[in-house]
Amino acid sequence: MESKTKLFGHAVHPMLIVFPLGLLAMAVIFDVITLVTTISKFSEAAFYMICAGVFCGLFAAIFGVIDWLAIPNNTRAKRVGMWHGIGNVFVMLLFSLSCALRWNAPGQPPIAALMLSFAGAGVTMITAWLGGELVERLGVGIYRGANVNASSSFKTLTQSR
Repeated sequence: MESKTKLFGHAVHPMLIVFPLGLLAMAVIFDVITLVTTISKFSEAAFYMICAGVFCGLFAAIFGVIDWLAIPNNTRAKRVGMWHGIGNVFVMLLFSLSCALRWNAPGQPPIAALMLSFAGAGVTMITAWLGGELVERLGVGIYRGANVNASSSFKTLTQSR
């Protein structure tokens, strides 16, 4: 199935997800740099990147939901899309909580704020893979004749050995 929201012929959701992915990943990298160097400016930068990343993630989600609603029911693509979306809601919650804990002192986040951002990054790895599965394996958002019930790419890996 093709994306229901396009800009100049391309699906909008995949265009937008690069922003929260990049911003939130860079925030985590700055958190690691802060732990190594104890330079508070990196924590401040991480705070602002998390704020922007959560905002961009919520905006990208609007277009993801529109596309997910168009996926035929009772298909593997619908299930994968559901878990991709639920997982990303969890990612947004983790980073939002991290942001809230940093609010009063962005340059000196409590360890809980750092742990939340690291956990968010871990969950993002899973949800990004699920998004890739939707596009790369199932063809959702790309092909009119997408195979919305294609087997998992994990199954293909194990069969090729």
